[in-house]
Amino acid sequence: MPSFRQDDPALAQLTLTAVPRGSAAAEVARQLTERVASGQFPPGSRLPPERQLAESLGVGRSAVREALAALEILGLVTVRPGSGTYIRDSMSELLPTTLSWGLMLAGEHTAQLSEVRSALEVQAASLATVRATDADVALLREHVETMEASLDDLDAFVAADAMFHAQIGRAAGNDALDDLLRSTRSLLRVWVERHLQERRQAEIAAREHREVFEAIASGDPGAAERTMRAHMRTAGARIEDALHPRGADRG
Repeated sequence: MPSFRQDDPALAQLTLTAVPRGSAAAEVARQLTERVASGQFPPGSRLPPERQLAESLGVGRSAVREALAALEILGLVTVRPGSGTYIRDSMSELLPTTLSWGLMLAGEHTAQLSEVRSALEVQAASLATVRATDADVALLREHVETMEASLDDLDAFVAADAMFHAQIGRAAGNDALDDLLRSTRSLLRVWVERHLQERRQAEIAAREHREVFEAIASGDPGAAERTMRAHMRTAGARIEDALHPRGADRG
């Protein structure tokens, strides 16, 4: 068990800057990450509570909550129910990359990372056509069928979607490629899930996953590349929509 400092979060001297409109969660994540890197929040320390962070940044508590969830995915913080959110003693190896690229910001770097993920997913699908075992194919089929049965349960759909892509990464038989894919998926998770909010979107995604699965199961690298590339275009469009929402009421 890690040892946690018992600093009173109310005593923390915050030097956070008010967040610009339209990028609340991303900006909160960026500012907190920078404060950790600068040593303002050392490993093991407890962050101020959501309410204090929200007031200091001039954002809603939901934006703070979303930012902390993203930082937890990155391995930067850990949440202890009933106690608070703490900076991990062992920083994620992704942190230097996150800091230099600003990957949690809404903007060009997130769009660029989406392009990187697309290329990696296409390569993984191609390799999986020749390296997937019968067990891999059976699991991929199971995840596709779960997606098709979960069109009205988007939480279950998203979980099956993630497991499908993770299984392709494993089936590709390249540990370095699999590690890169898991890293990029984790960094993009907030954006990927944000705009999968309607049954129609789930139906399109389920059909695309079925096509990718059939290409892999049939051992056709060309078809696997083509269908995965088409699916990545759809996923990339959702990320673009999340970064630049159309309509004042969308988020």
